[in-house]
Amino acid sequence: MKHILVTGGAGFIGANFIPYYLETHEDIFIHNLDKLTYAGDVANLGEVEGHSRYELIEGDVADRALVESIFQKHDIRGVFHFAAESHVDNSITGPEVFIVTNVNGTFTLLDVAYKHWMEKPFTVKSGYEDCRFHHISTDEVYGTLGATGLFTESTPYAPNSPYSASKAASDMIVRAYHHTYGMNVTTSNCSNNYGPKQHDEKLIPTIIRKALSLQPIPIYGDGKNVRDWLYVLDHCKGIALVESRGRSGETYNIGGRNERDNLFIVNHICELLDAKAPRADGQSYADLITFVTDRAGHDRRYAIDATKLESELGWRADENFETGIVKTVDWYLAKYRS
Repeated sequence: MKHILVTGGAGFIGANFIPYYLETHEDIFIHNLDKLTYAGDVANLGEVEGHSRYELIEGDVADRALVESIFQKHDIRGVFHFAAESHVDNSITGPEVFIVTNVNGTFTLLDVAYKHWMEKPFTVKSGYEDCRFHHISTDEVYGTLGATGLFTESTPYAPNSPYSASKAASDMIVRAYHHTYGMNVTTSNCSNNYGPKQHDEKLIPTIIRKALSLQPIPIYGDGKNVRDWLYVLDHCKGIALVESRGRSGETYNIGGRNERDNLFIVNHICELLDAKAPRADGQSYADLITFVTDRAGHDRRYAIDATKLESELGWRADENFETGIVKTVDWYLAKYRS
């Protein structure tokens, strides 16, 4: 049995990844290290509670003594590093925790893994040759795009928020451990995820939650900010593929090729809700759309070119936005009406 460490597995993407990975990898035992902040919810992992190959460990990725004890006790042979502070608004009002978790936490994990798996730079301990550290990052490290163009793996970093700056720093630390020490690492930078288990603070859950409670649905600025939307399970499949087959030291962009602006998102969700959960007064949920003051430093457009992942590893997204958003709305309707 191979023991691996997943960090932040009670969060949105990690909580979708863990059940998928347990189901598709029968020789893996997952130790999930999660601080269980407001963004992590044990209920997200209800389907694996009591699973014979799963353990939840409550703790901080920046706690070196704890991370060392986990590696030593379980002889960890692989890492999927999801844990991160990720809400941009929170990084604007309180940036310090983003540095502590995203930068210091990533360094701690890398350094402990390096010392557990390697004798010295470019010398792997016998039996640890297949150990890999996979780092999950974001397209926000690339900054913002104009009306055309796509982010590729060679796009220069230009982070514009404390959140994206902290993720850019963590990416660079991962890169340094590969080039300086020869550590077996991979990184994936993803576009905007959506789907089941996302925290209520994010855009799509906020739209659904506010609509169902007949509250104003807040949309920043003019609503024309564009994102490339990626269904969370497609992202999980891409992560697993990069970790298993990606080239060491390489970065792979994972994007859904589903560019939509926020106005389209909110109007499309309102249309779905009008059909699936019509208002008692017969009005459209779109009447609740309210434009609010734009976020400070709000990037205008993100879009990822996933050609490298598609051509090298054969990845394809199973969902387009129109199919994925139906599944997402159905999941949140069940959650908010239960």
